[in-house]
Amino acid sequence: MSKAYTEMTKEELLAEKKVLEERYNEFKAKGLKLDMSRGKPGTDQLDLSSALNDITDYISDGADVRNYGMLDGIPSCKKLFGDLMGVDAKNVIVGPSASLNLMFDYIGQCFTKGAGAKPWSQLDEVKFLCPVPGYDRHFTICEYYGIKMINVPMKEDGPDMDMIEDLVKDESVKGMFVVPKYQNPTGITFSDEVVERIAALKPAAKDFRIIWDNAYCVHDIVEDGDKLLNIFDVLPKYNNEDMVIEVCSTAKMTFPGAGVSALIASDNNIAQIKKRLNAEVISYDKMNQHRHVEFFKDANGVIEHMKKHAKILKPKFDIVLNHLEEELGGKGIASWFNPKGGYFISLDVMNGCAKRTGELCKEAGVVLTTVGATYPYGIDPNDSNIRIAPSYPPVDELDLAAQLLCICTKLACIEKLVG
Repeated sequence: MSKAYTEMTKEELLAEKKVLEERYNEFKAKGLKLDMSRGKPGTDQLDLSSALNDITDYISDGADVRNYGMLDGIPSCKKLFGDLMGVDAKNVIVGPSASLNLMFDYIGQCFTKGAGAKPWSQLDEVKFLCPVPGYDRHFTICEYYGIKMINVPMKEDGPDMDMIEDLVKDESVKGMFVVPKYQNPTGITFSDEVVERIAALKPAAKDFRIIWDNAYCVHDIVEDGDKLLNIFDVLPKYNNEDMVIEVCSTAKMTFPGAGVSALIASDNNIAQIKKRLNAEVISYDKMNQHRHVEFFKDANGVIEHMKKHAKILKPKFDIVLNHLEEELGGKGIASWFNPKGGYFISLDVMNGCAKRTGELCKEAGVVLTTVGATYPYGIDPNDSNIRIAPSYPPVDELDLAAQLLCICTKLACIEKLVG
């Protein structure tokens, strides 16, 4: 087994650095232009849903979906999402193409009308808990509304629940964004115990809301994918039915720019949201909802479709993980989690080395997610986390990008060690 960098002498590190610089310069000479910055499906994944464009009938549930009506979605699409997520169709609102819109609008509703209490805009301060590393879009929503974000470290089974249970004693803590399955970017799925503890929270704020962003609910890349406890089965035990707003979408099932999203919530929350929607929209795109129902047929159709995605994605994840193990394993400078699904691999490098790794990659033609983006305000306090998005590049390009990432990681860490 190769020697850990942390155990090498300065002379040994400098010798290793010289070899790595030669490899690095060879990559620079290739003139690469590779993008691993965001978790976009590859073209071959998008092609899996091309048949959506062939669906041209307009009658669904006995109604012409080209016309007004059905504010909360066509019944067949509500049922599709309900079956997929394990809830009653009456607790589903089918939304626009992106669940991001649903989350943003719901937070806006809390600010303008409140969530059963004083509107958040009338409060001196609103705080949200943010599992980190986490999803940058959640942080952007919080920044837009002026919500103060509090970092909560992710553990191997989910966010630090001891910390969360303590922080919610503060009445100004009004909510939390989470990605409970194949968390972005760590790939961790919350354990049953964590889901139970979240459902059992007793926040000081009676209008505390958890945005349960279940973006990767059926995005397994292996047959024995992670199982997530359905939080809506647990919430009634603690009289917390109103505490969770769940969202999901077909964005990474069919077309990210033209999918269908859904919001799942309690009867009380659904009623409040529909009151707001009555002023906001006539209805979302029912023709697209109908196309998706015709394409998938039922929840099982979604599962079978996602197996096709898995066949494309797993080899890409394997390429990255194999390079990480071969190049960085045993070096004492990096750690990562091997996810069973989702869209990301989270790489933690030696403290103070992530930005430098990103700079070296960019100089050689590989663009990563902006270092720091996985933390609120773009500030990674340890400068250590790098989000890897393997899905978009073709396999041959991904292989080169993963090799280069490892070289850059080692160079950055050696620079840090030798001073």
